[in-house]
Amino acid sequence: MRPPQPGRPPIGHKPGRPSPPPAYRPGAGRPPNFRPVHGPSFRYPHGYRYRRWSVGLLLPSLFLSSAYIYSNYAALGIGAPPPGHYWVRYGPDLLLVERRSRRIVDVIYGAFY
Repeated sequence: MRPPQPGRPPIGHKPGRPSPPPAYRPGAGRPPNFRPVHGPSFRYPHGYRYRRWSVGLLLPSLFLSSAYIYSNYAALGIGAPPPGHYWVRYGPDLLLVERRSRRIVDVIYGAFY
């Protein structure tokens, strides 16, 4: 089997239909189809303000509630989170968080404006 050639659509792609966003690979940085979106205003819970989270930190469990879990990831041009993970919105940023440990495995800064 030959590898796909540059400039050619992937095998199985139907002309005129956009390809679905690829599954997001943690640590890969912003995917090529990424585009920031205008999100509704974000309200920090009492006692919180903007913080620049980084990979490896533990996110407080408060942020693993439905108020912060972000499920419209296709609008950003990224795929679904890997099994066992959530996309979590924190202000203008999007965090990929492992459900059980609450550990941040990736961050997309400036995902929302």
